[in-house]
Amino acid sequence: MARFLFSAMPFTGHVQPVSAVAAALVARGHDVRIYTGHAFAGRVAASGARLVPWHHAPDFDENDLAATFPRLVGKKGLGQLLVNVQDVFIKTAPAQVRDLTEEFAREPWDAVAGDDVSLGAIFHSDLAVIPWATISVTPLNIVGTEGPPSGMGLAPGTNVFTKARDAALRALVPALSISLRRPLIDARAAAGLPPSKATLDQTLFSPRLIVASGCRLLDYDRGDRPPHLHFVGRLTAPAAAGAPLPLPPWWGDLAGRRVVHITQGTQNIDPSDLLQPAIEALADSDALVVAVTGVAGRDELPFPVPANVRVAGFIPYDALLPLTDIVITNGGWGGTLAALSHGIPLVIGGGDLDKPEIASRVTWAGAGVNLKTGTPTAAQVRAGHDRVVADRSFRDAAARVGAQLTALGGPAVAAELLETLV
Repeated sequence: MARFLFSAMPFTGHVQPVSAVAAALVARGHDVRIYTGHAFAGRVAASGARLVPWHHAPDFDENDLAATFPRLVGKKGLGQLLVNVQDVFIKTAPAQVRDLTEEFAREPWDAVAGDDVSLGAIFHSDLAVIPWATISVTPLNIVGTEGPPSGMGLAPGTNVFTKARDAALRALVPALSISLRRPLIDARAAAGLPPSKATLDQTLFSPRLIVASGCRLLDYDRGDRPPHLHFVGRLTAPAAAGAPLPLPPWWGDLAGRRVVHITQGTQNIDPSDLLQPAIEALADSDALVVAVTGVAGRDELPFPVPANVRVAGFIPYDALLPLTDIVITNGGWGGTLAALSHGIPLVIGGGDLDKPEIASRVTWAGAGVNLKTGTPTAAQVRAGHDRVVADRSFRDAAARVGAQLTALGGPAVAAELLETLV
């Protein structure tokens, strides 16, 4: 038996895949703790791991980040991304190190596995000289020797001009990340580490083992990835045996209907961004539209909905997706992988954080339509929906991606890889 410490930033899209891998290690007889926010105590317990809660680090509500990080008020797009990285990920790292130092003194561990923004866990591992691995729960953000830098929503160049563009953008990465340099230096110093010239992306990824959600078809089939990188498909825990599914009372309405699912994920969940135009777009369609608000218990929207719309806060994807024909989404990574693993084509309206990058990857794989905005009009949504309905190639491509995701093995393979650390 080995002792593992997992670290996941307190976001649903990070804790879910990390806890799935933790559960696989627990099933293999290992002792596992997960360092994350108090709000995820139930999910951690369900995995069989033990919770190490944020204490010195400022625990926060993922649905209201601005309450803890006021610089985020009014921010969207690139401005939101930069403040997120600086304030949420980098500046909380020294306090995370304090939490982990106290827990390690109480009961040490043999190895660490952190999501790809768990800077505090990386700093502590360097201080304690503990082997660590990265669990990439977002689209892989490693600068390589091919293609443009990740995060720009650009597919790799295919001719001499676009390949030159990619090379120029890669060369600009240090300059583009200059605003992160000082916060990273200050965070290292506050954590008790010596200065380093490593950029943030070089800091966040383990030089020994990277376990990446997704697959090569969603990574542009790039050939410049390091040998210690392993794609493992979708990281999700199986439903607990015998556990009743909390299905809404209208669930029976789905039987025999064409179902379109709409989601904005769990961040930036203003329903006027995507839910409202998508619902308006499909008001006269033959589909039953299932919209989720992204907040448990929030089962209504702040505007009237047509008769063909059903609303819930959350719905178990293992129950919903087998009944779904198309997903209209803001492009969250976890939800995108879930839909594609079921061979469902996507219409993506993603305008912030990593959403444009995810939309670009899905489009490159041929598995969906990229609306290229996080606030589409009803006409744009309807046009994307109708393209996917009319063109069978989207569904065929989604099936190919889904087959690759499934074949990679998921949490069980991730657990086997992490065992190599010890």
